[in-house]
Amino acid sequence: MNKTSLAAAFDLTGQTALITGGGTGLGLGMAHCFAAAGAKVVLVGRRAAELANACAAIGPQAHAIVGDITQLEAIPALVERAELAAGPISILVNNAGVHLKKPALQTTDAEFALVLQTHVHGAFALSREVGQRMVTRRSGSIIFTASMASLMGIPLVVAYSAAKCAYRGLVSALATEWGPHGVRVNAIAPGWITSDMMENALNNDPARKAKILARTPLNRFGEANDIGWAAVYLASPAAKFVTGVMLPVDGGAAESF
Repeated sequence: MNKTSLAAAFDLTGQTALITGGGTGLGLGMAHCFAAAGAKVVLVGRRAAELANACAAIGPQAHAIVGDITQLEAIPALVERAELAAGPISILVNNAGVHLKKPALQTTDAEFALVLQTHVHGAFALSREVGQRMVTRRSGSIIFTASMASLMGIPLVVAYSAAKCAYRGLVSALATEWGPHGVRVNAIAPGWITSDMMENALNNDPARKAKILARTPLNRFGEANDIGWAAVYLASPAAKFVTGVMLPVDGGAAESF
């Protein structure tokens, strides 16, 4: 049996991670963790100022590209720019998304389509573009940021739920198709993660906060780096035999629903 040191098992030195929606929230949390593990990170988003602030916080390993993954025809050029800036992409994190909280009976076709365009069409087009390069190189790791909505029914988010459930199919299909070429495809399903937006929402709704915690066996909210370190694991040599998996990082919420 080959022996590997603990440090080497999780070392991402020499790797380049492209993270969509990387300027804030979970994307930024993952970027910090990837950089701490030695990777270069390319943050993609629509807001230049947020990306600049994120890069400044991470340090010289971080690069920013302003782009919108819903503009499918621009994705090949976006990937080319990323690789010119930071080298071949060996890790892709499909994290960009939009949210729509609305009763299903009031959700319009246009609203439904917009959510799917970002989460599903954009993520697939980017995965196909990067995946083609990974298949040629016979190495790579693709990670989708899924959701508890991928695993359970949640009211008032029908478009978001449909998009996140689609990730289960994408992960299974791409893992099966690209596995023989050395490309692994997995997903992380985050639970309730502390953020400014979440705090603002729940501080004015103590009953909802209590309900969420009651359904979370660890009885607390997660942090962005909980998702970040899970992503590092899935991208690292430690997970070299892991593909086609959706990993809940939710304090046990999915199991207790």
